[in-house]
Amino acid sequence: MNIYVDFDDCLCETARHFSILVKELFNKDVPYEDIKFFNLQKSFDLTEEEYEYMMLEAHKPECLLTYEETPGASETINRWIDEGHDVSIITGRPSLAYEASRQWLDQHGLERVKLYCLNKYGRDNFIKNSEFNLELEDYYKMHFDVAVEDSPLAFKFFDHLPDLKIMVFDRPWNHEHPLPEGNFNRCLDWKDIFGRVSCK
Repeated sequence: MNIYVDFDDCLCETARHFSILVKELFNKDVPYEDIKFFNLQKSFDLTEEEYEYMMLEAHKPECLLTYEETPGASETINRWIDEGHDVSIITGRPSLAYEASRQWLDQHGLERVKLYCLNKYGRDNFIKNSEFNLELEDYYKMHFDVAVEDSPLAFKFFDHLPDLKIMVFDRPWNHEHPLPEGNFNRCLDWKDIFGRVSCK
């Protein structure tokens, strides 16, 4: 199988770190459990300037490398690879975060996975013809059998794969979001994800 895995809040606890960072930067106390919107500017009640500053700070290499792994992520992905499956990390992080993201993966035992920065919203100034950047037209040429994703805003990027099985990692910002009909499965953790994928 070809497996798509999102990075933030699937592989690592990005939103938990953001909650701490917003408290440090702006003295705004928004616990992880109260992050109800994938739109972080809205969830943290930030001005445009505050949001941009927070995102710049959050994507500094020294910051990215501190994010804690989501329990079971690397173990599950390595089991898939050992079984012969192909795993690609498809992230919406900007391309400037690639090197630190690659380093994080390597430090967590995920040296064998491929990492791509997908220009999902047309905002990134990509390095053209690189091995790790994907524009949407390149992404839509790829085939996946299973996807692990937490963001409802990303669901539209699966429309071209009608047989794709989507494992939605349960998070506060998607918990009350109704899942589309069809192949969407809400999963509580990586053990749950592994069990559902193994049954496919």
